Amino acid sequence: MFQTRLAHLYPSIRNANLDALALNPGPSLVYLTGLHLHLMERPVLAFFTPNSAPVLVVPELEMLKVKDLPFEVTVFPYGENPAEWDQIFLKAGQSLGLEHKCIGIEPLHMRVLEFRKVQVIAGETECPDATRVVGQLRVCKEADEVAAMRSAVKVAQAALEATIPYIKAGVTEKEIAAELVVQLLRHGSQSDMPFAPIVSSGPNGANPHAIPSDRELRPGDLLVVDWGATVDDYISDLTRTFAVGKVDEEYRKIHQIVMEANSAGRAAAQPGMPCAQVDSAARTVIEKAGYGQYFTHRTGHGIGMEAHEDPYIRGDAMQLLTPGMTFTVEPGIYLPERNGVRIEDNMVITENGAVCLSDMSRELREVG
Repeated sequence: MFQTRLAHLYPSIRNANLDALALNPGPSLVYLTGLHLHLMERPVLAFFTPNSAPVLVVPELEMLKVKDLPFEVTVFPYGENPAEWDQIFLKAGQSLGLEHKCIGIEPLHMRVLEFRKVQVIAGETECPDATRVVGQLRVCKEADEVAAMRSAVKVAQAALEATIPYIKAGVTEKEIAAELVVQLLRHGSQSDMPFAPIVSSGPNGANPHAIPSDRELRPGDLLVVDWGATVDDYISDLTRTFAVGKVDEEYRKIHQIVMEANSAGRAAAQPGMPCAQVDSAARTVIEKAGYGQYFTHRTGHGIGMEAHEDPYIRGDAMQLLTPGMTFTVEPGIYLPERNGVRIEDNMVITENGAVCLSDMSRELREVG
């Protein structure tokens, strides 16, 4: 699998007019090599060129991880003395003839620590944004990748179902989030989860990216839970909204609107359809209901090894949906200082349409 991915990578590097691609630990390195290396105070870099085996620069303590890779690789290990590190990175670059050459990077993931080591090799030569070099390989998932994501959805759904009995008035957002993390691990998620669960109640639910707080749930609250699991390095990203006891009629109304918007967005997802069309389908439902100003974010984003990746489901995104693309549909309505609703599902584009990977009830369930 990794040899095939590397074979696809090299033409992508050439087509981008790069001499090499440099990656530090992160999703793209896992995708291409299977290597799970830590971001730490010791810099780690992998260099990929079209005409040579990959070169890795790693601390000596990581050598056991790289010794049995299923493809040819050249490793430059280094010790604990930082004064010697630049020379090791320069030697690695020289082995590939990369001095003062064009080395692409992923700005979203490349830390300054590793970037300075790239500059030791490239000098004043520009290091272009090479996000799409790997991104165009990762964006359409193979069957085994989709299977892993389907498993991640099942784990996440089972974990939340196991958490629901703990949800009641008087329990804090932090306590629910803690229980959910435990249940995610118990049900099979990797410990490296896609993100920390969002558990937000009442006025906090009006903040799409709220952080679980010490606020206790109260009767009449809406409760937004945004969570996911990781299985075989692939993730799920889901959101459901609950009612804590009986809630006001308007809150039931906006939940119904969001549920209809979610359904419209999922129905609009088809191969060959621009991403913007999915956004429009969901957004139109909310706008027609008079709550357009309270839907404050895009309708969705790609998922895979990361919780946010291509394709992005927003109004100006004309990228066409292609079989194998996986993404969220997550419309919401957020009433400032009152309550919020979001309903999020995970989708995969097929040859003939689209499949929703998540099937947990979207109805407004009463808890507590």
